[in-house]
Amino acid sequence: MTTSIPRLKLLKHDQSRGVNDNDPLRYYYWPIVGHMYRRRVELCLAECKGGKRVLEVGFGTGLSFLNLHEMYDEIFGLDLTANIDDVSSVFNQLGIRTNLQNGNVIQMPYEANTFDTVLLISILEHLQPIEQDAAFQEIRRVLKPNGQAVYGVPVERPFMVSVFHLLGYDIRKEHFSTEKQVAAAAEKYLSKERIVEMQSFPPLFGTVYEIGHFLKK
Repeated sequence: MTTSIPRLKLLKHDQSRGVNDNDPLRYYYWPIVGHMYRRRVELCLAECKGGKRVLEVGFGTGLSFLNLHEMYDEIFGLDLTANIDDVSSVFNQLGIRTNLQNGNVIQMPYEANTFDTVLLISILEHLQPIEQDAAFQEIRRVLKPNGQAVYGVPVERPFMVSVFHLLGYDIRKEHFSTEKQVAAAAEKYLSKERIVEMQSFPPLFGTVYEIGHFLKK
């Protein structure tokens, strides 16, 4: 199946609000590294089928909201630490209404069968492996029948570890679950549509990111 890859629509760098200085937002605007950061979001967005309601877990500054606004009638967001008022105000000024809350994927404050799509970009690797089942139980619960879960997680290779180290991150202190553990948990509760692999840029180091597309059957 050939999927059209959208271009990520970024706000101007000084428009974004709502997260602390540890947020990797600045990297999206850099050459080379920025291409890889944007590409992983674009590949996740390419798997989103559109519809009435989308929930992004871990939305941060709302990086994907300009694209999601073109695909869904309503945007919901859940994030552990983002400043809800600040992020909402940015998009209100652009005429984009959002429904944002602070909260955790393991215990989501939504009714069952609510969303066409649940989107999680670089979130699930931060959970402990023992927490993956609880996360996907909740994702399945809030999805409508035939709704989709789309997630992106890094594939840990020496190249990726080195890149994060250059950026000042020890990913062993940040990432606790591998792409295989995430996919295994997803398959317990949802039906696998496909896994998309993202290659490094330049393409010398193999797969560095993985996008999962799963359905609630």
